[in-house]
Amino acid sequence: MKSRKRAVAFLALALLALALGTAIGSVGIAPAELWAILAHKLFGRALPEGLSKTTVSILWTIRMPRAVMAFLVGASLAASGAVMQSVLRNPLASSYTLGVSSGASLMAAIVLTTGLTLPGFGGYTLPLFGFLGGLGTVFLAMGLSMRFSKNLENQTIILVGMVLSLFVNALLTLITSMAGDRLKQLVYWQMGSFSGQSWANAGLVLPILLLSLLVLLRYSREMDLMTFGEEQALSAGVDLRPVKFILIAVSSLLTGTAVSLAGVIGFVDLIAPHIVRRVFGSSHRLLVPMSALFGGMFMVLADLAARTVLAPQELPVGAVTALIGAPFFAYIYFHKKKV
Repeated sequence: MKSRKRAVAFLALALLALALGTAIGSVGIAPAELWAILAHKLFGRALPEGLSKTTVSILWTIRMPRAVMAFLVGASLAASGAVMQSVLRNPLASSYTLGVSSGASLMAAIVLTTGLTLPGFGGYTLPLFGFLGGLGTVFLAMGLSMRFSKNLENQTIILVGMVLSLFVNALLTLITSMAGDRLKQLVYWQMGSFSGQSWANAGLVLPILLLSLLVLLRYSREMDLMTFGEEQALSAGVDLRPVKFILIAVSSLLTGTAVSLAGVIGFVDLIAPHIVRRVFGSSHRLLVPMSALFGGMFMVLADLAARTVLAPQELPVGAVTALIGAPFFAYIYFHKKKV
């Protein structure tokens, strides 16, 4: 009963964060205007007199898709982080550990420095290559890990991921040094931004997030067992190799999708699962969806801060999450050590 009440509270806070993310900005939108526009767009109700078309356009075509996209990306990163921390039994683990961000950044650097545009993809060339680069790096890391470890031992996965990330980062540094006029654009992409997001982008992320959550919930029992150790999981009948492969692949899919469309945004996947564990416990049936909910809420508020703190100048959202996340995570880590 307590968990249900807390879940409802989390959902209410997430909806409040979305409302704030769409209402606050250079052009303020009152709550009544917000609900009127939503009712008009979703249910076809007439707009009240005095509500300008400009306000409607600002909310529906700029702020709302941006806030929804921030929520979906935050949810994807947080759910991925919850799974990776449990599978690898490491509180600092995430899909970034296996080189998702490094691979995506490398491919983004290639696209930006060469000016490559695929026919029929247009502006989606960069996200497509970022997505393929991130997932390609992860599957390469997994393939190498499977050659060295029969049961995909955690230490092997982390070590191979770190080595591969270092190698890819070296290539990225080499390409960045030759970026020239496009260096600023590349650096800004690597720090993350939701500027210019559209409903089409949200439509790409939403089905991937929902299907991934369903798969992860299907393996919630296996993840619960793996948190007690690999030997315990094996004795309980968990076939570690395929289960780990599926869970890491789905987590990397979530992170790769998020990174390809919004850039590299850190700390959400580390912080959200820690907070949710303190509120809901370690059962993955609640941990994964509640982490997604909290991560989405956190990302919406971080993006709100990124575009309003120094308005009209916009900060990279990755810088905001790092400024908030690094001290908070350090507090959690050292407080846990004292206890």
